[in-house]
Amino acid sequence: MTKRRALTLIVYAPALVGKDGRTLDVVHGMEKALPGLRLEWRLSEGGRPIALPQRDAWLVESIEDGGFPLMCNGDESYPVTVMGCENPALSSPGGQSQFEVHAKLPLGEPVIAAAAAVLEAVAEGARSFWGHASPYGYGSEVSQQFRRSPHGPERSPRGLPMLNLPEKLPAPEIPWFLGWLNYWSAAAAQALGFPDPARDAELITRARRTPSGGWVVQITDAPLDYDNPAHLDALKRAYERFPEIGGRVTPR
Repeated sequence: MTKRRALTLIVYAPALVGKDGRTLDVVHGMEKALPGLRLEWRLSEGGRPIALPQRDAWLVESIEDGGFPLMCNGDESYPVTVMGCENPALSSPGGQSQFEVHAKLPLGEPVIAAAAAVLEAVAEGARSFWGHASPYGYGSEVSQQFRRSPHGPERSPRGLPMLNLPEKLPAPEIPWFLGWLNYWSAAAAQALGFPDPARDAELITRARRTPSGGWVVQITDAPLDYDNPAHLDALKRAYERFPEIGGRVTPR
């Protein structure tokens, strides 16, 4: 996946409890949101797809250490993967361990068209606090925004604001950073003060409400490109609008 254009999707949710049914909700939601997708394979130690005839039962029984194993669509020419893991309390906001779902999809027209629906389905299925979907490579950009010293710079090399590390954030519903597509639960949206009709008119045109009362908010029409000045300006405006992101101010 690293050698082709890919969309990375991650959501952050309350920790799994036992054989948590949210794992099934995540996988079923992805399949419903992306036409033709069937996540009915696991990978061998050598990386070859192995069919799962009783996929749902296997998935629930495979929950371990707060997550679930990597699953895929079995198509090595068009790989879609999803897995779950636990982020321990020591490195999570508010000192609460979290359930993270990580998915990767080829960044082509079908995925771009369905990306908001896929993010919504995964985030709602996991009962997430927040999440994002961004083109592969976003991580190296965001890592340069994390403040690792009180005496560090005020801006990243791209001119984006510095962000506090996740474990420094006061509550799990505070997003760590902005991606291309952003899922904000109802609690996260409230903490950010979104939507404000007077201040968010442009973002609202690219936003969708979710069944649980959350939002999927799209920063740019096309997948976020840090080398595109217009995209970078849109990202800067969004960070300025939501200073709570990254713990730069106390949530309202």
